[in-house]
Amino acid sequence: MNIIISNTSEKPIYEQITTQIKAIIMKGELNAGDALPSIRFLAKELRISVITTKRAYEELERDGFIETVPGKGSFVASGNQELLREEQLRITEGHLIQAIESARSCSLSLAQLQEMLAVLYEE
Repeated sequence: MNIIISNTSEKPIYEQITTQIKAIIMKGELNAGDALPSIRFLAKELRISVITTKRAYEELERDGFIETVPGKGSFVASGNQELLREEQLRITEGHLIQAIESARSCSLSLAQLQEMLAVLYEE
């Protein structure tokens, strides 16, 4: 699992970790039941605090992406396909809202935006 932390990002480090692990799970690179690195191992690899890594894992567990088994570790949660789809839809909606705002700012019509989207979608 390759996680990249940016010290210049406006996002807190725990949120960067959470976002990247969610993306890895949503892409199918990690499947239900797959083990995540231990909190201490990930903290050491990323050269960050164990507390930061623990907070990221807690967020992932709260959101239903992972399950933690005391003494065994953290694993990708099973049965979260609907949750993954909802997360993907939420992300897509966010991108579309940005595209709509951008289109409105340069007076692009809805028809022009739809045409652009259709062309890009087919590529």
